[in-house]
Amino acid sequence: MIDVSLLPVALIGLGLTVAVERLLIPRPPLRRPADCWMLHAGLWCVGLGLLYALTARPLFSGVNLLLLWLLIVLVSNSKYHSLREPFVCADFEYFSDAVRFPRLYLPFFGFGKAALLAVGFLLYLWAGLSFEVPGARLEALLPLAVGLGLLRLGHRPVQPSFDAERDVRGWGLAASLWRYFWAARAPVDRAGLGSPFGGIPATASSRAKPAPTSADGQAWSQPPSGQAGALPDLVSVQSESFFDVRDLWPGVRRQVLDQYDLLASQALARGKLQVAAWGANTVRTEFAYLTGIPADRLGVHRFNPYRVLARQGLPSIASRLKALGYRTVCIHPYDGSFYGRNKVLPALGFDEFIDVRAFNPSQKAGPFIGDCAVADKIRELLQAPGRTQPLFIHAVTMENHGPLHLESVAGHELPSWFDRPLQPGMQDLAPYLRHIGNANRMLGMLRETLTAQPNEALLCFFGDHVPILPDVYKVLGAPAGDTDYLIWSNRRQPGSQATALAVQQLSSTLLAHAQAPAVGQHAPAAAAGVA
Repeated sequence: MIDVSLLPVALIGLGLTVAVERLLIPRPPLRRPADCWMLHAGLWCVGLGLLYALTARPLFSGVNLLLLWLLIVLVSNSKYHSLREPFVCADFEYFSDAVRFPRLYLPFFGFGKAALLAVGFLLYLWAGLSFEVPGARLEALLPLAVGLGLLRLGHRPVQPSFDAERDVRGWGLAASLWRYFWAARAPVDRAGLGSPFGGIPATASSRAKPAPTSADGQAWSQPPSGQAGALPDLVSVQSESFFDVRDLWPGVRRQVLDQYDLLASQALARGKLQVAAWGANTVRTEFAYLTGIPADRLGVHRFNPYRVLARQGLPSIASRLKALGYRTVCIHPYDGSFYGRNKVLPALGFDEFIDVRAFNPSQKAGPFIGDCAVADKIRELLQAPGRTQPLFIHAVTMENHGPLHLESVAGHELPSWFDRPLQPGMQDLAPYLRHIGNANRMLGMLRETLTAQPNEALLCFFGDHVPILPDVYKVLGAPAGDTDYLIWSNRRQPGSQATALAVQQLSSTLLAHAQAPAVGQHAPAAAAGVA
């Protein structure tokens, strides 16, 4: 049996937490404000005291806490490698998501690494509980008291920059997590967020009734009763990991995006889109598009605006259009509880949320429901018999979601997408192109569907972020992170010059074009006055 006292475990363990943090990428310097070290030491002492109070085993408690710290550092490094962003406090909830949706997370950390850690941890739990001599639980009061005192001394009103890398470099990981935790619990002035779509709904479930004006301040006329068709149907598609991959490597065949090129040549607006995420975190772009609120107004909620902020109910393009008589529908062919969309989207003004339960396994294209199946669902809604109400449909696709390195492509398929051999390290580009080809097919299907509509219909298509292709980027260089967008009408096809746009401006721009003059006249390229 092992008999260890609490004091040396506390002191040695604290030193080891500093050593473990030296593995962090980006690595924060040891020279940092004293209050940051107080927060670091305070969190260690409080954690050690709580675990010791539960187990009465000092070594077991210290090693457990140290392993948790090591896990956070390793996860942060994996995240930074794929997404260019270190671990933030909001990421703790992804540990449970990794259990519920393992394919979306564990491959980036490594299945083998995760399995090895899980087996080793179980063996350690058995050994620690079996062979260490229990101590007196009252001894836990000392590290708890010291830790709480240090946290009190280190806790001062410092405003984070919410540039996660900058804050980790300046404060260290522990202090950054602590300050983000408290920032997430500060009240938010929702009215001060500056949404272009009107005031705050009375409740999350209420029918928002903002003033019927477009984002550029021009009045939208409520159609007379029985003339709902006077308003155009609006379809927006947030395409998973879509960007013009031909900009990345000239070996990609031009015809891979021939339908996209056709629509872009006829578009009311098109160009590069400055999105709110790099590589993942779709909901950041999704929230910015739906609400028109830029990330820099969200504070700590920019990392996951769906976790708290959006559930409280905010004005959005959906609530604006609902107030004008539209039926508002969101389609996302994945589990509706992921990111809490089943609660968030009704709060943002959607009448109906269609998730993966409306599809069947035969509609998969790879591991997820295919883009063409989503196009079929959009057509089904638009062509519903007896429909008189104008529709706003927002689709968030899933097919091109990674991890792409788990997919393989047969050699005979490559000439369909590439006109030259792939270089070593570029293998993951092939499954990406396969899915991009289906996104292109989806656009062709939507063009046919909307062209057949009796009234005007507008399509807004854009990518949520660039894909996670770290090995490909090592060979070709990483893209800046902008994606591509277009806004197209089945009745007005004037063509336009490419114009860069921030994603929070895109939904306002769509509304501005939707209420533009008659056939043949140009709509404004972007809504005026939108931040």
